Parts: sequence; C-alpha cells; structure tokens
Amino acid sequence: MFQQLPMYQRVGVDAFKKDLFNIIKLSEHLENPHENFKTVHVAGTNGKGSTSHMLASILQEAGYKVGLYTSPHLIDFRERIKINGNEIPEDEVVTFIHANKEYLEKNNLSFFEMTVGMAFSYFSNEKVDIAVIEVGLGGRLDSTNIIRPLLSVITNIGLDHTNMLGNTLAEIAAEKAGIIKSNTPVVIGEFQEETFPVFKRTAESHSAKILLASSQDIVLKTDLKGDYQNKNSKTAYTAAKELKLLGFTISSKNVTQGLLSVVFNTGLQGRWQQIMDSPKVICDTAHNKEGLNYVITQLERESYKKLHIVLGFVSDKKLEDILSLFPIDADYYFCKPDIPRGLDEDVLHKEASAVGLRGEKFKSVKHAYQAALSRAINKDLIFIGGSTFVVAEILTP
Repeated sequence: MFQQLPMYQRVGVDAFKKDLFNIIKLSEHLENPHENFKTVHVAGTNGKGSTSHMLASILQEAGYKVGLYTSPHLIDFRERIKINGNEIPEDEVVTFIHANKEYLEKNNLSFFEMTVGMAFSYFSNEKVDIAVIEVGLGGRLDSTNIIRPLLSVITNIGLDHTNMLGNTLAEIAAEKAGIIKSNTPVVIGEFQEETFPVFKRTAESHSAKILLASSQDIVLKTDLKGDYQNKNSKTAYTAAKELKLLGFTISSKNVTQGLLSVVFNTGLQGRWQQIMDSPKVICDTAHNKEGLNYVITQLERESYKKLHIVLGFVSDKKLEDILSLFPIDADYYFCKPDIPRGLDEDVLHKEASAVGLRGEKFKSVKHAYQAALSRAINKDLIFIGGSTFVVAEILTP
C-alpha cells in the first residue's frame, strides 16, 4: 500500500493533487459513504489536529459514537482513522484495499485520496453519529472537501506550504476558506488582521454564520500541556457550543471532562509530550515558524541546568525563517528524519551554524537522541522537535 501509492508524508509536493476529480470518482465508486454521517470539518495551519482531537473527546464524553480522521500519523497508519479513540482494525484496512485495489491502481489514486475514501467508508459502515474530519493540506482542493459539514472550523493561518497554497497569509487564508459552505456556520480560531477579512467575505458570500473563538472570555483546562493549547481549547469549546445549538446534547460537564481527557479518549501524542523525567525529555510536533515560536517561548519558561535540542526538518521548510527562533545557548544534535524528504543533516548543520546554533550532526534521529541522553545530567532538559517525523522516530518502540 505504501509502496504503490504516492504519499505526501514521504515525498512532499509531488503527491499533491490539485483538483477533487479523483476523490469524487472514488466516492462514487464507494457509493458516497460520506453522505451517511454528520461531520465537522477542521482546517488551519497550526492546531487543527489538537482541535480535532479536543472536539472528538468532548463529543465522546457526550455519549456520541465519534469518527476522527486526522493526518499525518506518527507511528501506525491506523492512527489516522479512529472511532471513539480506537484505531481502525488491521483487517478493515486489508479488506478495503483488497476490495478496491484494482480501482485504486487503475485510477492512479494518491495515498491521501485512498485514505480519505477508506475513512469515509469505515465511518459509514460503522454508523458513527458524527465524524470530525481534519483537512490534510489547504482546504479548497483537499480531498476531504467533498463533505457537507454541519460546522466548519479554521484554527489559524501561517506561512506554511507556500509552494502549494500561496505566498501571503491572505492567499493561504483563501485556500483554507474553501471549506466554508453555504448556510453552514464557521468557527475561526484566531483573529489575524490579514486573514479575518478573507474569512468574513467568504462567509458572507455563502450566508454562513461566522464565530470568532478568540473573543471568548473563558479560561479552559486541558490535559494537553503546551501553552499554545489555550487557543485550541477555545476553538474546540466554541465549536461544541455551536454543535449544541445545532441539536447535539453537550453539557458543560462534557466539555470540561472532554478537554481534560483528550489523550485518554483519543490517544493523541506528540503535543508537548514529556517522555522522561530525569533528565526531563519533551517532544513536540510543531514544524513551522508560528508553531515553533510558541514551543520555544514555552521552552524559555522551563527550569533546567542545560538545554539539549535534538533537531531535524523536512527539506521544504524555509530554514531562514525558523532557525533564528532557536536559543543560541543550547547544545544541538542535528539529524535527518528517515523519510525521502528529510533534510540532510549536513545542510541543517551548515544553516544552523550560520545563525549561531552550535552542535553536532548525526545520521539518524535515534543516534542524535542517544547522544543527547548520554551527555545530559538529571537537571538538564532535552527537547526533540522540528518535524513530525523526528518525533515519530522517538516515539516508535
């Protein structure tokens, strides 16, 4: 399955399809399973994964059978497709591929298109009450954008994937705004001067009610430890409130408990996740300028004797915008994630040295991590990040 079909997670832009033709035809082949269950559609540059998991957890606490489709996965492909926190069984994946293999190969389906079809088919067969569907990339042309959701959610906009989505925040916002549907409310997570007018115009043209989550004057607690989760929890809270207006039975207790039980209810990993106490080891999947800025700000508030950073990226990131965010007084362990689009450790080492970041380079993530562990004392802090794939290799048993 992984070998025969292109996969953005591994090869990048070459796997990106710039229209919905394939997914529409696949859905017709599967008898349009996405029409058989209610959905919430979640887009955004940062936070869409956490927000999707938070909302799914809230809905689970309210007693609903909840489908959750997210990407990419960290360790196991099946993480992408869950019902009430349980990953799709292996035999369901095998059965879907076996039943549709000839069609998938004949029509040159991308990995993502195939996976979306699998998720929608599985949610339909299992008769979920509602599914939270995370956009893979962008919005307007994303394969998930064939659904007619009850509610759309756009967390925020950052300058990521500019080679596919546009070079300005407004251009990227226009792509994300493509998930806004006629007469369908949309929650915007954050007010951004360049992007909110884009969302407002799009919502008005579609007669769609628009809600701004960041205007909510409320303090919410969640089991997800990153400070940046404050914004995501407000977005999930606002979405839950709107779903209640749309007829879902969701109590304040459901919201509170849902936000406090995201990891338990959904199995989410890699968000400011502490994996060791002594020395303290934290990993986070933030991988663009906006996301890493939040993470590094939080790192600065941690107490430690020495900071060690295991760092790797994929090759399509603008390093000049990212590396200058990192502290120069840390010891760095530069590495290449084990995927085709992983950035070579020699290139990263050279670019990092140019902005004053000092450290050694390693052929693999695990070698870099082992070196950090061998040099850190109990009162030190090790941070692992820069890419989802770096974190995935650390969390893989």
